[in-house]
Amino acid sequence: MKTTTNLKFLFTICLVVLFVSCKDNKNNTQEENVAVPASTEAPEKQGQAFIEDDGSTPNVLQIAIGSPDHTTLVAAVQAAHLENSLVNAGPLMVFAPTNEAFDALPAGTVDDLLKPENEDALANILKYHVTPGNYSQDFLKKFKKLGQANGQDVAIVVEGDDVYVGGAKIIASIPAGNGIVHVVDKVILPAN
Repeated sequence: MKTTTNLKFLFTICLVVLFVSCKDNKNNTQEENVAVPASTEAPEKQGQAFIEDDGSTPNVLQIAIGSPDHTTLVAAVQAAHLENSLVNAGPLMVFAPTNEAFDALPAGTVDDLLKPENEDALANILKYHVTPGNYSQDFLKKFKKLGQANGQDVAIVVEGDDVYVGGAKIIASIPAGNGIVHVVDKVILPAN
């Protein structure tokens, strides 16, 4: 009889402890799930391209934005509304013309392309500078052509240690969090 009483007492204690711990967890869960009202103001720019993250390796867009030699390229990307495309997980290989490369185009070309009515033509040219992959300059020497993001192929030519993509020489390569940026000395123009 004493054993039965002890078991009943022990069982009752266990139930009380279980009840109290469940009640404490319920209260903690309610406190943790307090809703914070959402802002009613819509952000001016939306998408991954506009998320600030100082802890990660910069993506291809952030590298271009941070380069004083690529301000024209960044302006073109913004005019074509391609920012979010350049921050996706990739991997992306971007052939990034310098400001000097854009300056070498016929006078008025860049200004004309930056007009809203030429957004599609500008996007086509910019997509011709992007391909899926993350290939070093040495690895690119194994290719004869690459399929670009605009659906066209671009020729790869190797002359000694130099690699040319669509006639543009790769002058530097910068690893990115979502691929690689190959800095080129010319704007690569698609056939159409």
